[in-house]
Amino acid sequence: MQINKLLLIIKREYLAKVRNKSFVVMTFLSPILMVAMVVLIAYLTKLNDNEKRIIAVLNESDYFSQDFLSTESTGYVHFRDIDLTTAKDSTDNLGYYGLLHIPDASGLEQVAENSVFYSKESASTSVLDNIEYVFQERLRQRQLQNFGLSSEEFAQMDDRFEINTSTYAGEHNLKGINELKAAIGGAFGYLIMMFIIIYGGFVMRSVIEEKTSRIIEVIISSVKPFQLMLGKIIGTALAGVTQFGIWIVSAGILMLVALTIFDIDPAVLGTKADLTAGMVGNMPQIPQGQETLELYIKEFLNLPIVTLLVFFLIYFILGYLIYSSIYAAIGAAVDNETDTQQFIFPIILPLMLAIYVGFFSVFSNPHGPIAVGFSLFPLTSPIVMLMRLPNGIGEGGVPIWQLVTSIVLLIITFIGIVWLAAKIYRIGILMYGKKPSYKELFKWLKY
Repeated sequence: MQINKLLLIIKREYLAKVRNKSFVVMTFLSPILMVAMVVLIAYLTKLNDNEKRIIAVLNESDYFSQDFLSTESTGYVHFRDIDLTTAKDSTDNLGYYGLLHIPDASGLEQVAENSVFYSKESASTSVLDNIEYVFQERLRQRQLQNFGLSSEEFAQMDDRFEINTSTYAGEHNLKGINELKAAIGGAFGYLIMMFIIIYGGFVMRSVIEEKTSRIIEVIISSVKPFQLMLGKIIGTALAGVTQFGIWIVSAGILMLVALTIFDIDPAVLGTKADLTAGMVGNMPQIPQGQETLELYIKEFLNLPIVTLLVFFLIYFILGYLIYSSIYAAIGAAVDNETDTQQFIFPIILPLMLAIYVGFFSVFSNPHGPIAVGFSLFPLTSPIVMLMRLPNGIGEGGVPIWQLVTSIVLLIITFIGIVWLAAKIYRIGILMYGKKPSYKELFKWLKY
């Protein structure tokens, strides 16, 4: 009988959510808005990349004659046999981005020291960095040559050194793979945080609405407050899962269609290659390692995807139940949404802490004391543990005892918080006209 009542409450909450007009509208409108935003960013990025900056160069010295070469993003036009004033006027009239003046002087150091970049407005930092890079490299080369180093020796010395890495079993390790794994786990953790904030708020607002309309008085005459609270939490969670599922499927389909229609390469949103590569004439291009790329793809495909999905569901369910119980208790304790503000920040704080501390600690040392501690602490473990799980379970990954301990602590915390939240819910659900303080909430826990 008690189970039947709980199931009826879950069904009532679920249907009330999914039949709500705003829920239906946002379920189908949100993927369109998200895809439109991503496509707009990609399109604007593509337009921005197509805009090439033209920089005029007036070189009156015997240096840098072959150093400023045009790239896809920056073009260099060389002025010859004109004075500086004419060069400035020509640059302005032709609409060029700026003018680099390299004066004649007795030595390279004097030439570099007296060189000036003229522009109509403040120049972009990236443009100045690229120009400064050329001067810096030439000055460094000259200084080393003064110590007896030849141009060939300088080129060899300037090659970037990367140490080979390998596991004890002889498998090739890749630089940055730990950061990539942590980012993937962080994405799962971020989804949990957003779900908790959005749908925990739904539970809280639902309780407030029924409380202010006095419908709650009729409902609790036939069911216990604990059953009502648990039914609201589970019903809202199921509605949220339904909405998320629709979002993922529809957004994926819309994204593929939009990128095909607008002929946008998804890679346009990724990070760009080295900005200085190819800018200096005799510096070697950084090769795009096809073999290295294949290794990264292989490493990505070797991630424990099934394990991640399984534990994502476990940590999502436990984390959501813990936080939504607190949201339900807050909704029962206040009369309107405005009064909830003093209680919301302490709830969100552990989630924010988990995201930021998790990224900083897991990226640098996924097995360090901070990462381990936050992955065991129940209010942060649903997020931080998911950042560590892409490294696997067992040797080289998360030790089994830490994983088990984390889940057990979550279950114990859930039982404890539900018990405490039920006490607040049982009393607060029938309290009207008074804004509770933390002191009064503490008193309610003793009843």
